[in-house]
Amino acid sequence: MKTFSLSTHSKLFSVPESKKDYLFVGSSNQPYHEEPYRAESYAIAYIKEGTVKLNAGLSSWTVEGPSIITLGPSVIRYFTKTSDLLNMDVIFFKDTFLLERHPDLFFLFKYDFFGNNGLHVLPLKESCFNKINKIFELIQLTQLGNDYHRSELVRNYIFALVYEIDTYYRQVGSEISSLNGQHPLFTKFRQLLSKNYMSEHKLDFYAKQLYMTPKSFSAAIKKYTGRSAGKWIDDAVILEAKVLLQNKTLTVSQVSDLLNFSDQSVFGKFFRANTDVSPVEYRKRLD
Repeated sequence: MKTFSLSTHSKLFSVPESKKDYLFVGSSNQPYHEEPYRAESYAIAYIKEGTVKLNAGLSSWTVEGPSIITLGPSVIRYFTKTSDLLNMDVIFFKDTFLLERHPDLFFLFKYDFFGNNGLHVLPLKESCFNKINKIFELIQLTQLGNDYHRSELVRNYIFALVYEIDTYYRQVGSEISSLNGQHPLFTKFRQLLSKNYMSEHKLDFYAKQLYMTPKSFSAAIKKYTGRSAGKWIDDAVILEAKVLLQNKTLTVSQVSDLLNFSDQSVFGKFFRANTDVSPVEYRKRLD
């Protein structure tokens, strides 16, 4: 499975690799990796100016600065530039780095905005913007210097970011929940989908789990999100298929098996119906 390490990110962004389990990427180092991938680290992206289209899990937004984007590890993501002007800093970090001296190993699990079910976008109002901006400036200055306590400083700046984001998240919780698609029924559906999409592709399964008829369930999800429940299921399977197909050690047949299709032919027809290319053609395009 294609999972980007911090080392991979450092090469992608053309920045020196950190010896510790974190990586800071400044505004001048912004490529646009447009194929879906997973990462082993958490990420906090600070968009100062401009816009970018971000896709994570099954959600996508065109995000305008100033905004904060938070991502938990293992979320499938990709992004594309939507304007010539994009001023964005990103701090990637592993929980092992952040919690090296912290007594609570489950610290990050307390925060909804690091949920592994997708992308979280927080448009910043001026009161929070000023604080976030200063913290990112301090991280950048620390990276440029030769501070003996560099890792400790960066670690504490990340803690400060988490606390500031949580404070802001609590202040504008209802707005953020709406922005990130957190309708109760949709939230339950996404939780079910994230656990079962590799083995369960049928609408009936999810409707039954939520005690609804397939018809009423799909209609409700479409009303809340603009997409039918069946489309959400298909998109989840296709996204995972694209990630698996990027792993050249897996055959197409093995990918089909991992996604619980009855055979490679059925998988091929499903993939083509949703992407207009066969799994083999998709792989060739990646070369």
